[in-house]
Amino acid sequence: MAASASASASASASASTVTSSSVSEEELTLTVKWSGKEYKVRVCADDSVGELKRRICELTTVLPKRQKLLYPKLIATRLADDSVLLSQLPLKSSLKMTMIGTIEDDLLVEQGDSPEVIDDFNLGNEEAVEVQIKDKDVNKQKLRRRIDQYKIELKNPCREGKKLLVLDIDYTLFDHRSTAENPLELMRPYLHEFLTAAYAEYDIMIWSATSIKWVELKMGQLGVLSNPNYKITALLDHLAMITVQSDSRGIFDCKPLGLIWAQFPEFYSSKNTIMFDDLRRNFVMNPQNGLIIKPFRKAHANRDNDQELVKLTQYLLAIAELDDLSTLNHNHWERFTEDNVKRPRHA
Repeated sequence: MAASASASASASASASTVTSSSVSEEELTLTVKWSGKEYKVRVCADDSVGELKRRICELTTVLPKRQKLLYPKLIATRLADDSVLLSQLPLKSSLKMTMIGTIEDDLLVEQGDSPEVIDDFNLGNEEAVEVQIKDKDVNKQKLRRRIDQYKIELKNPCREGKKLLVLDIDYTLFDHRSTAENPLELMRPYLHEFLTAAYAEYDIMIWSATSIKWVELKMGQLGVLSNPNYKITALLDHLAMITVQSDSRGIFDCKPLGLIWAQFPEFYSSKNTIMFDDLRRNFVMNPQNGLIIKPFRKAHANRDNDQELVKLTQYLLAIAELDDLSTLNHNHWERFTEDNVKRPRHA
C-alpha cells in the first residue's frame, strides 16, 4: 500500500516531497519540493500538523484543507489530525514526507464546504483558560516567530491618533454558509453604515481564517474595498494566525493582535485596539481586546431583524474617547452603551 501511494504521488503533478534536513528539540528545517522547485520551511517541535500545513500553504498556495500528508510507517490518520504535535511524530531526516494537494482556482468552493466551528470557549471558566494561554512562554515564542514570518501589507496608510478596529468576516460581516445568487444578499445588514461611522474614529483591518485571495474576493464583492466613505487599512488571512493548546480544549488556531502591534507600534497597542469575532477562541492571546459579536446566520430569514451592527456602532463611538480600551469588559458592551445613552456626554 505504501509503495502504491508513493507511485501515485510521483505521478501526480500536484505532489510535493518534504525532507527533514535537520531535526533538533526546538526547530525542524524542512525542504519542500513542489512543482519542480525546492523551498526551505522552518517549524518547531511544539508546532502542530495544522501549523505545518499552514507553512506548506504559504510556500505552495495549496490550502491546508486540500493537503494530504503521507509518511512511511506512519498511519495516515495521524497526519490528517491537525492537532497532533510534530514532536509526537517520529520524523527522521532520512525519510520523506509526501504532500498531495491541488491549488484552488475557484475560491468560491471555500464557501460552506468547511465544518461548522463550535466555540467551546463559551463553556466553563473561559477567563482562566484565556489567561493561561496568553501567558505561556511557548505561545509567546510562536507569536514572535509569526511576527518575523508574516508581513502585513497596508492597503491604506495608518492614521495617527486613530484607534484600531479588527473585524472577522464569516458570521461577523457575512453569512458564509447560506447560498444566494448575489453575495450582497448574505451581507450583514447596515455593514456599510457601520464601517462608515467607525472609520471616523478607527482604522479598520479585516482578519479572516481563510486565504488572502478569498478575503480580497469576498470584500470586493461586498463593495468594502471600493466604498468612498471609508478605507480598509489592511487584510489579514489564516497565515497570520498561530496554533495554541489548551489543556481542556485541545489545539486550535487563534488571531494574536500582538502581530499587528509589533509591526505598527507607533500607531496601535492593546490600549487602542478592539476586535470583533463570533468565536471567543480567536482572541485568547488578547482576551481584554476581544468582543463576541452575535453570529449572523440564515441571512435570508434574519436580515430584516438583525440590528447588531447598529448597536455596535453606538458602542464604538461611545468608547472612542477613552484612553485605554483594554480596561473595559467588552462582555458588558450592551450595558455600557445603555448607561452612556442615559448619561449626557461632556463636550
